[in-house]
Amino acid sequence: MTTDTTDAGDPALTVDELAARAGVTVRTVRFYGTKGLLPPPVIGPRRVGHYGREHLARLALIEELQQQGMTLAAIERYLRQLSPDLSAHDLAIHRAVVTSWAPDTVETVSREELQRRAGRELADGDVARLAAMGVVRADGDSYHVDLGLLRLGVQLLDVPLSQEAILASRKVLVEHSRAAAHELAELFRGEVSERDARDVKSLSAHMHPLVVQALLTTFQRSLKEELREWLTR
Repeated sequence: MTTDTTDAGDPALTVDELAARAGVTVRTVRFYGTKGLLPPPVIGPRRVGHYGREHLARLALIEELQQQGMTLAAIERYLRQLSPDLSAHDLAIHRAVVTSWAPDTVETVSREELQRRAGRELADGDVARLAAMGVVRADGDSYHVDLGLLRLGVQLLDVPLSQEAILASRKVLVEHSRAAAHELAELFRGEVSERDARDVKSLSAHMHPLVVQALLTTFQRSLKEELREWLTR
C-alpha cells in the first residue's frame, strides 16, 4: 500500500492495490467504475488514481449483494438509492444489514483460497488470530471459513488491540446480542401468537433486517456517546 493519503487520512490505494485488498480483479474494479457502482478515484501526482476506504466498503457491499443472488441490474438499482457520499462506516452498516438476510455460510477452502477471500496475504500468526476469533478452523491443509465473519476478522487484524481484548469484546457482544435477541423474540411472539403461520413468517422476514439496522444504529450512537464521555473526562 502506498504512503500517500486521500482526504481525512484515508489510505491511498492504486487500482491494483484496491483490487488485491478487495479480492477482485483490476478489470472488475474498472468495470464497476464504468457502471457507476464505484465513485471515480482521486487523481494524485502523475495522474495516478487513488482509492480509499469508501471504495473498499462499496466493493464489499457489492460482493455481499452478489452473494444474495442479486443481478448486476438489481445491484445498480440498489446502489442508486444510496447517497453517493456515504462514508465507509455507513456503507459497512448497509452491508451488515444485507448480511443479516443471509443464512450462515461456512466453506472449506485451501490456504491460497483463504488468502484470496481475505484480499491479502496471511501469516501463520494472522491465521491463528482468525481462528481464535472463531472466523476460521484449521482441518489438515484446509480451513473451514465463516464467510460472514471473514472480512470483519481480517479488518480486526490491523486494529491495535491485543488478542485478549478482541476476544473479550467478542464475548461481551455475543452475550448481550443474545440477550437482546431473546427479549425481542419474546416481545414479537406475544404480538403474533394468534396469527396465521404464514403471517408470522412474513412478519419475521420483514422485521429481520429492520431489527438488525435498529440495533446497529442504536449501538453506534451509544458507543459514540460512551467514547465522547471517556475522552472528555
